[in-house]
Amino acid sequence: MNFDAVIFDLDGVITNTASVHAKAWKKMFDEYLLSRNERFKEPFTEFTYSEDYLTYIDGKPRYQGVASFLKSRNISIPFGDPSDPPDKETICGLGNKKNDLFNAIIQREGVDVYNSSVELIHSLRKAGIRLAVASSSKNCKPVLEKAKLLSLFDACVGGIISRDKNLKGKPEPDIFLYAADQLGITPSRAVVVEDAVSGVQAGKKGNFGLVIGVARENNEKELKINGADWVVSDLSEVSIEEIDRKLERGTGY
Repeated sequence: MNFDAVIFDLDGVITNTASVHAKAWKKMFDEYLLSRNERFKEPFTEFTYSEDYLTYIDGKPRYQGVASFLKSRNISIPFGDPSDPPDKETICGLGNKKNDLFNAIIQREGVDVYNSSVELIHSLRKAGIRLAVASSSKNCKPVLEKAKLLSLFDACVGGIISRDKNLKGKPEPDIFLYAADQLGITPSRAVVVEDAVSGVQAGKKGNFGLVIGVARENNEKELKINGADWVVSDLSEVSIEEIDRKLERGTGY
């Protein structure tokens, strides 16, 4: 076998929570932008999925996503502190409000998973491949617990660990490298599975053996350009044998 471990992103790869995140981001930002319209007479342009979420938010740590989007709208507010309440007008306050909205939706509606991803995870585990989740989300562990999947992974590296260990967010490779270290595996013997541009960039920067991009947003070209060695529309297209063949050939194509 030409690989020893697979490191998965969470949202959009294992769980269909990207849509929940997007819904929470939209509600939070639209309410904030409307408040600025009322207070400062700034023109209101709603937060959109295709233009805003995918460009400025997807795959990034929460506060980094807030800062990135606000910069795109030429809005400058204090960074604040992670302990800021959700009604405080700081980057952290807005991020915490989004998190509250996300958790409320998860508790109310549960967590949807991609069955093909779960099947692949079970196959890999049965074959003795080490498994990890590496996500920017501080909700990584609770979401996996809610989906009853946490026990399948040998390591879970989420946003809380990233904060505590001062790991840089994607597109930097820190979170994947830390996950590989937790598994006791060198990056060249590990596979990264991502659906976000920032995620495949991180996998490529980390010199992982193979970076698989999951194009759930018809973004095959963007994923390939930014570092994915192999792009699929769903993990039903991926098998242990094909991963091994691609690594043996030294190419994703």
